[in-house]
Amino acid sequence: MAHKVAVVLTDKLKTELMTCKDVVATGRYPYTGMLGILSEEDNLQVRNAMELVNAWELRDRDFTEISDGQRQRILLARAICQEPEIIVLDEPTSFLDIHYELELLNILRTLAEERGITVIMSLHELDMAQRVSDLVMCVKGEYITHLGTPREIFQKELISELYDLSNGSYNPLFGSFEMERPKGEPGVFVIAGGGTGIAEYRTLQKKRIPFVTGILHENDIDYQLAQDLASEVFFEKSFEPISEPIFQNALKRMQSCDTVINCLKSYGEINRKNKVLYETALSQGKKILEITDML
Repeated sequence: MAHKVAVVLTDKLKTELMTCKDVVATGRYPYTGMLGILSEEDNLQVRNAMELVNAWELRDRDFTEISDGQRQRILLARAICQEPEIIVLDEPTSFLDIHYELELLNILRTLAEERGITVIMSLHELDMAQRVSDLVMCVKGEYITHLGTPREIFQKELISELYDLSNGSYNPLFGSFEMERPKGEPGVFVIAGGGTGIAEYRTLQKKRIPFVTGILHENDIDYQLAQDLASEVFFEKSFEPISEPIFQNALKRMQSCDTVINCLKSYGEINRKNKVLYETALSQGKKILEITDML
């Protein structure tokens, strides 16, 4: 079995007087025979595995004195030098900072693509799973609920059902969960577009301030998040100039708000009516907050 499968667990390995190289070398035991003596070929496999995970410089360090990120690399090197067909990892990114997370996932992709090793791992970070996986299995309780490609699995409705989301939402574009939209009658109108509104939407959500926003286009990144956080979104079809009916509806809604937040610094041909919205708010004496006021 050890010739076929290697396992990397989250349990911290307790060693005594073992260097990092010693720990990695235990991955060669299936090949050493009863005496457990390492050959030149075994030592070469140990070095190659450590170099692959950028850990050769740790070879003489005490395994108990290195960081969590370094320890994870050493355990992965141990699994690699087993020369398995399959590597199974249990939450390999737990306790790692983003630098080590990305490094580890890049190494796993290299193993799969260049060495043909099948990598099976459990992950709770959906954004990581979406980026690194070829195939995703969803497990809810004791049951497998879905199996498919990341494109098939990471859909708003499917993930919401999997996690029983009732106090928030999943946004497949960002690969993130969003907290629930603020409740109540909106008193704030946010003029945004082209990604300028994202920070303001989240700021208002954190402060539990309900808001409406527009006029956005359906292919606008602001539109994707506004659907989750705004009480109401005024939008136009992708690449189309803002039509008069949509403008009038947004204008009417803006007039019922006390505060207008303008995130835009420039206007193009297709969103020029957002400038008219802003100028109308100024002429009506609305409380105006520019994006620089929100920083």
